Amino acid sequence: MRIYDPKIGMEGFLVIDNTTLGPGKGGIRMTKSVTEEEVYRLARVMTWKTALMDIPFGGAKAGIVWDGGSLEKKKAYIQSFARAIKYLTPGKYITAPDINTGELEMQWFVEATGDWKSATGKPSDYCLKFMGLNTRKCGIPHEAGSTGFGVAESAVTAAELSGFGIKGATVAIHGFGNVGSFAYRFLEKLGAKVVAIADSTGAVFDKNGLNDDALVSISLDPNKHIKDYPDDSAKIPSEKFWEVPAGILIPASTTDVINDENKNVINAKIIVEGGNIPMTEKIEGELFRKGTMIVPDFVANGGGVVSSYAEYRGYTQERAFELLEKKVKETTRLVLEKSIKEGKNPRDVGMEIAKERIESKGGKNIEVNPQIREVVVN
Repeated sequence: MRIYDPKIGMEGFLVIDNTTLGPGKGGIRMTKSVTEEEVYRLARVMTWKTALMDIPFGGAKAGIVWDGGSLEKKKAYIQSFARAIKYLTPGKYITAPDINTGELEMQWFVEATGDWKSATGKPSDYCLKFMGLNTRKCGIPHEAGSTGFGVAESAVTAAELSGFGIKGATVAIHGFGNVGSFAYRFLEKLGAKVVAIADSTGAVFDKNGLNDDALVSISLDPNKHIKDYPDDSAKIPSEKFWEVPAGILIPASTTDVINDENKNVINAKIIVEGGNIPMTEKIEGELFRKGTMIVPDFVANGGGVVSSYAEYRGYTQERAFELLEKKVKETTRLVLEKSIKEGKNPRDVGMEIAKERIESKGGKNIEVNPQIREVVVN
């Protein structure tokens, strides 16, 4: 769907890719450059991700062109978009946070649709009390770190299968937002040594490990970024980040961040794709053939959608994280062990498993003749 609201200048896209296993699941991305093609690619990833994690959701994604502005303007955009598609939620589409959307935006979305289940990733104090029952369901915000936790657990499993384990393993993380910052925290607790981190403002590297107190402080302050890291001697040019010696590389930032300009300087033994579509499948194949173990995005960052399912079912955060750890570890091990055994690219292995699960339920993956609807808000 292409959605327009000429009164406020809102333009957005919704792609529902597959609903064989359940309603399409995927967040709203708000960036200046978001395109219909990007949303389609992300929706397809969600189809594989939900099937691989073996939860009853399908694949979908949304995007709103966002040049920035006040909270009032952002709320107007979100709620106009929500009202335009509310007849599809939650039966065909359930939204969630993505780039530039979080728990507050999910609350706005639900308020506009009038349906508690139309979005996940809502604030933890935004609860629904059930009539006649002494229970209530509360949001499990993306800010609780579910996706980053899943990325860390996926990295742990990959390291174990590579034979060197996570304790003492060197890690480089590109992106220090919700996914990258939480992956950092969880990996540090598990004994990994994070030696390099980059975001859109700069990059830092220390072969002995970065300063934990400084990085936690940056992650907790929305006005601070990697450029504010206190040790100037650790700062490196952003393009040099890809060359740092680290056993595990976690791209957790934007689409196609690994590309033809930097692919040949990467020397990590393992790449754990924390962000969606961090490189093209062509580049991914090239790195795999060079001997790099790659955990695809729809495996590594599947924790977010598992948490979404837990919220949808009304689980507590504690129960959600237990389910998340179990699902991510099982899926990562299943895909990588089959990849190692058969010598196949992990993405191909994961897609085979996902397709089998969809087709076993009578579903087909439609590649052509999309149904395009244009909606102009009156």
